[in-house]
Amino acid sequence: MEMQQIRYFIALVEHSNFTRAADACNVTQPSLTRAIKQLEHEFGGQLFHRERPNVRPTDLAQIVMPHLKQVYEEAHNARRIAEAFATEKKFKLRLGVMCTIAPTLLIELLNSVKERDTRLEVEIRDSSARKLDEELLEGSLDIAIYCIPGETPNPRLHTMPLFREQMMIVLPPHHPLGGRTAIQLRDLHRQRYLNRSSCEFNGYADKFFEAQGVEIETVYRSDRDDWIQALVRSGLGFGFMPEYTVTDPAVVTRPTMAPEFWRDVNLVTVRGRRHTPAVGALVREAMRVTWHGKPAISVAERANRTKRRQDLPTVQG
Repeated sequence: MEMQQIRYFIALVEHSNFTRAADACNVTQPSLTRAIKQLEHEFGGQLFHRERPNVRPTDLAQIVMPHLKQVYEEAHNARRIAEAFATEKKFKLRLGVMCTIAPTLLIELLNSVKERDTRLEVEIRDSSARKLDEELLEGSLDIAIYCIPGETPNPRLHTMPLFREQMMIVLPPHHPLGGRTAIQLRDLHRQRYLNRSSCEFNGYADKFFEAQGVEIETVYRSDRDDWIQALVRSGLGFGFMPEYTVTDPAVVTRPTMAPEFWRDVNLVTVRGRRHTPAVGALVREAMRVTWHGKPAISVAERANRTKRRQDLPTVQG
């Protein structure tokens, strides 16, 4: 059954005459007649009583008419919505971003997307990794950028690697450990700790400290990275932060060793959910732009890096 046949059927019901119905549809009468006969063959029965010069719907036509009208109207509305969408000035993208990712890491991506399509309006929502995970699956987000260390991605989600970032120990100026190139966990024993409450490593890194018998004292908690850095700078304790999130030039950052801590940040979408033009645009640009001077990490490259590090005591997020 074709939409054109439905249109001819509705016109014939309304005009009760093949000639008038054909004129209303702007087609020849033989074309309309053939379409009605094909529809009758498909339904397996006569749709109209031919009573020259007019026609009258049969009982079969009366039964199928409301359903065919609904199909036709919904198809018309869908086409109208699609045309409006294609010509509208703006279309929105609901982007979730893990709150521990430095904004500077996303500037090139967002600028690049806007340059390629000025109609795109991006609504950025920052939250914890687990909250973004939930909102993406619920449908309140279109796409998200985050990672959850130590967990296998939800099978309902598709992850595209973007970049790797090392987690750093953040120290006050002139701290004794600042003279080292790297810090072992046991060096932090009985040190005062400033906890970033939104850190995706919370609860995950604890087991590595416990395994080495390292005890630390949490003295402050904050979900603001600028507060944590200010407290570190004042000498109130040490922090644990992603390398590119540290913006205070006065503090000292050093990586850990035995183990190292890294996080793999991904662009995440829901498997099987049709991409809107906005989502498609962001995915394409994420693959094209550079991250810290490098393109997005391919799956093959991630596998190669993992293989190269397999003999090293490294913890990846």
